[in-house]
This record gives sequence, C-alpha cells and structure tokens, in this order.
Amino acid sequence: MLAAPVLLAGLLAAPVRAAGPPTPVAMTLTSANPVDNTPHAQNGDAKAFAEIGATVYVGGSFTSVKAAGAASWTTRNYLFAYDRATGALKTAFNPQLDGAVHALAVSPDGKLIVGGAFGMVNGVDRKNLVQLDPNTGATIAAWVGRSDGGLVRRTIVSGDKLYLAGAFSWVNGTAHSLLARLDVRTGAIDPTFQIDASVARTSQQLVWGLDVTPDGNTLVAVGNFTKVNGLDRNQVVLVEGLKGTPKVANWNTQRYVAPCTIRGFPFYARDVDFSDDGSYFVIAADGGRSAGAYCDTIARFETATRGAAIDGTWVNDTGHDSVTSIEAADNVVYVGGHFRWLNNANGNDSAGAGAINRYGLGALDPINGMPLVWNPTRSGAPSGTTAWGPIVWELWRGSGGIYAGFDSDGLGNEYHGRMGLFPLAGGRTIPATNAPTAASGYLYMGAGNGQTTKVPFNGSTIGTPVPSSQPNLTAAGATFSIGDKLYWSKTDAAAPQGSSLQVSMFTGGSVGVPWVSSGFNDWYKPSTMSGAFYLDGRMYYTRAGANKLFYRYLEPDGSIIGCTEFTLPTTNLDWANVRGLAWVNGKLVYGNTDGALRTVPFDGTEVDGAGAIQITSARRPVGSSTRSVAYLSPRVTTPQWTSPTLFFATS
Repeated sequence: MLAAPVLLAGLLAAPVRAAGPPTPVAMTLTSANPVDNTPHAQNGDAKAFAEIGATVYVGGSFTSVKAAGAASWTTRNYLFAYDRATGALKTAFNPQLDGAVHALAVSPDGKLIVGGAFGMVNGVDRKNLVQLDPNTGATIAAWVGRSDGGLVRRTIVSGDKLYLAGAFSWVNGTAHSLLARLDVRTGAIDPTFQIDASVARTSQQLVWGLDVTPDGNTLVAVGNFTKVNGLDRNQVVLVEGLKGTPKVANWNTQRYVAPCTIRGFPFYARDVDFSDDGSYFVIAADGGRSAGAYCDTIARFETATRGAAIDGTWVNDTGHDSVTSIEAADNVVYVGGHFRWLNNANGNDSAGAGAINRYGLGALDPINGMPLVWNPTRSGAPSGTTAWGPIVWELWRGSGGIYAGFDSDGLGNEYHGRMGLFPLAGGRTIPATNAPTAASGYLYMGAGNGQTTKVPFNGSTIGTPVPSSQPNLTAAGATFSIGDKLYWSKTDAAAPQGSSLQVSMFTGGSVGVPWVSSGFNDWYKPSTMSGAFYLDGRMYYTRAGANKLFYRYLEPDGSIIGCTEFTLPTTNLDWANVRGLAWVNGKLVYGNTDGALRTVPFDGTEVDGAGAIQITSARRPVGSSTRSVAYLSPRVTTPQWTSPTLFFATS
C-alpha cells in the first residue's frame, strides 16, 4: 500500500502568515545531467544512500547490481557499496541481509548503521537495525541497537545521538512507539527521549519521514499517526528541546487532517526535510485532491512558528500527481515522485493554466516554491526495462551532489537502473535577485511609445523631470524591475491573450532589446495590470477598476508566473485608481488617475493607506481614502503620474 498509488494531487490554499515573505537567497543548483558512472540495480528499488570517505553505500529492495558498462549482474541483496570516483563495485563489502534496507547513516567513528525490514544479518538475528563494518559488511556485535519488531524507515545522526523512525513499538526491549533515540556509538537506548506517535489514520501506524535541525535541537516527523504523547498531531509533529528535555512543540497544522480523494493512501505526508540552516522545513505529499488539505503538494513551514492551524508559507500543487521525496539543500528544494507538472493548482490530472512540465523531478526556489529551470526528467529507460514507476524513494545530498533512488530505469534521458547522481560539477549558481534596494535613484514613467520621463527620486521628494528616449519600450503597460532586468506588459495581437510579458536588460538607464517570456506565460494576460512591482519572490499588481492589491509568485530564473492569484490585505487605499507602481526603500510609490504621486509604507504583509504621503498633486485629491494624506514638497503639477508604465532604477 505504501509503494503503490499515484497520479493525483491537492488543492492550493492561500497561505496565512503573520510575518512577511522570505527574502531571496543565492541558490546552488546541480547539473541536470546525471553522472555516467553510477552503478545500476536490476530490480526492486534504491531507497537510501550514505558516504564514508570515497565509498558510496546504497540500500533498497534490489537483489542484483552491476557497474556502469558491465556485461553481467552481481548478486547483492538489499545493500552494496561502490567507489564514488570510478563507479566500481566494492566487492569486499558483502553483507548478507534477508530483507529490504530503508535507511542508512554513518556513526561519528565511521561505522555504517543500517535500518530496514530485515530479520537476519550475516546469519544472525538482527531485527531491522544493525551496525556494520564499512569495509567488509561484517556485523559489529558490540553495537546493541535493535528494533524488536517493525520496520525502521529513517535513521538520522545528530551529534552523539541516533534518531529512529518507522513502524516499531519496541527498541532495545523498551516501549517506543514509532520514534526513538539511541547513543550512536553504542546503540544503547536513550531513556530521556520518550516521544511516542500513535493512532493511525487508517491501516498501519508509522513514521515515514524524519529530520533534525543542524543545531540538533528540533525534530520534525511525518507519517501515519494522529497522536503524539497524547496530543493531536495529524501526520506532522515538531519536537523541540532535544538538547534538554524533549517535548512536543506547540506547533500544529490542519492541512494534513482531511482525507484525500484516493482512499488507498493511509496517509499522505510522505517526506520532510529541514533547510541547511534549520529555519524552515518542507513536506512532500501524495494522496489526491481535497479542499483545504495539502494533498499532492510541496509545502514550506517556518521552524520558529508556534501555534495551531498553521498554514504553509507557500504551497506548490502538482495538479493531481504524487510527490514522494524531498531534499532541501544549497538553498534549493528538490522534489521527486510520480508527477508530470508543477505550479499546477488549476489542473486536475491535466495541465492547467500556468502548469510547468516536470516529469518526476523538479527543483524549487525556497522563497516562493516556484520551479527553477532544472528539468532532468525520469526518462531514458531502454526497451525491456521499467520506464515509469510510482515512487522516487529518496533524494539525498551527498558530498558531490544529489543522489536519487527510485523504482524505474531512466534518468535525465539516459539509462540509470534505480539510482543516479546529479552532480554539483556542471551546475550553476543562481544569484539572489530582487527589486532595486537603493534609497535614491530615478523614477521612469511612460510618456508614449519609445519615450519615458526620468525623474530623480530619494524616497520622499522628486527632482527635475527630463525626457528619456527608450526606443525598445513600445506598446508598454505595467512595468517592473528585478535586478538588472525590466519586465513589462506589451499589447501584442500575436500573443495568445492579446498581450505578452516582455523582458529586457536595463543597464545604464537604457532598456535593451526585449525577448518574450512565452511558453510558461501564454495563459496569463499581463495587459490587465494597471501597475506592477516585484519584491521577495512576488509580482504585485493592480487592475483598473478593482480595489485590491493582487500578487502572484514569480520566479526570475525562468520568468515563470505563479498559477494562483492572491490578494494582500489593505485598508484606506483605493487601488482601483492606481496607475503605475514601484517599490523604493521600504515604500510603495504609486501614480493615480488624478495625476498625483504618492507613497505608503510597505512591509510585505499589508498596506494601510492611512500612512500615505502625497508627493505631488495636480489637484485636490478626492475620495475619503485620500483626503487625509500628508503632503511633501515640491507640490508640482508635472508630470501627470497616470501611466501604468512606472518603475524605479538606480541609473
């Protein structure tokens, strides 16, 4: 049941947060071309990886393996090792197990810890947990860790502790339900850790995903449970105080409570991982569609948040497909599973508006969950092998990149039997890009085809306007800047929706030759925007006649626009008459149909127009929302700030 169903997804719910959105970070992305020399498993699947020195260890349910390019298969039941540099099998390492390996970890003294669903290791009774010599695979008898009954699904080493998760009820002869902690060097039970998950939603109770923050003080677990130490915790629990007295944290979410539409899934929070700094964690889910639930999604949560009914910081919906594995590493969120699209809340087992093709593997920006330009695909299986299996069992950051373990034989359009490695070598760094952060610069406002008015601006006062010829800026509407690029809507009869989103370089005060952000955004009609600006992974915008400030996520790496429209809470400001928007040093700067230019403080959470400052005025403002605004000088009447083409730049 755990390995089976697929192809269905969840409903994207608008996130509710007290804090502002995360700020952009530089991302280090692996190559999408897997290395050629990793070995192949012939059958079953690869579920776990570990590294000790130059040796890579692979666990799973396979029974035979071979080096890349080898003519014949070598019997290896459930666990083997190979040389990371050459891909050659380590023939001296040959432990004998009678069941699948689900988890691998390395002790501080360089021993291999193995967890899974086995009963015998090297001819001796060792239920589901064992420590092995990393060179020969011999059992280290002095290590006393045991799971007395039930699968060990995850093993996490943190300092001198070993955390276990799975389907067990006893460890080392003591009662521990689904979670336990051992002394990593000896295997002895740690009696100070008594965190017990229990009461399955349906079927067998278990913890399926587990991680610990880098500082060793917080644990997150996901799986088929509804209670933890008697407290309601449906599928997800956060445990704090690991360095002192561990306790269930005051953290709870309702997003994994409702059942998904595929009743064959006993649970749907499938995997979890902390970021490298431990500030957030991400959850991968399968299960089917259900209103208000994060079925078949990827969601980010902030580690420091406390309270009940906590929503995700962002949620990425596959549109009816399963996500089974997740890894947050190097400021990238990697996901794997049986999905065909990401950014697909508008699809239902099909590609909806905004959907991005990602066949079983994807990489997301951690600040907004949008897909990056990384699309290796789970494809390339030769004839006679398994082309497409339901599960990517594991994504794991090793020393040289991201290992993938799965149940099929294609990766990156090449043959890779059940496993592969996406290397950091040949990858790229995506810089952190945002709106210009300078306190002063210039406001550019559209003044007709190929023309703008350039006005010095220091955040509160304006200078003398001058004409600025921009021959590449034609038929322009709402305009905004991200880093050294300018995005602008263009009325375009050739575009599917009658308008397109253009992108130009903007350097030295000059708009470069544009290219069309097409393919990803043909579904979106940018000409409806009466003003727009970008900040912290979001494209904010207004529409003429609509008294709301809208936003969608936007990923500059591929100019990909989010499939879901959100509305930011606002008061005391009439957005229907806004014409042109910019963000300047913590303030929104906006034009208006009355010709005036105004500013209002903006922190990314809400806008209160009561704090608006009117910088220029063509005439007395009208309407209750603008009569109380304060004025700054100079109160000039030109230019008339009525164009949706308005952006801020430093040159």
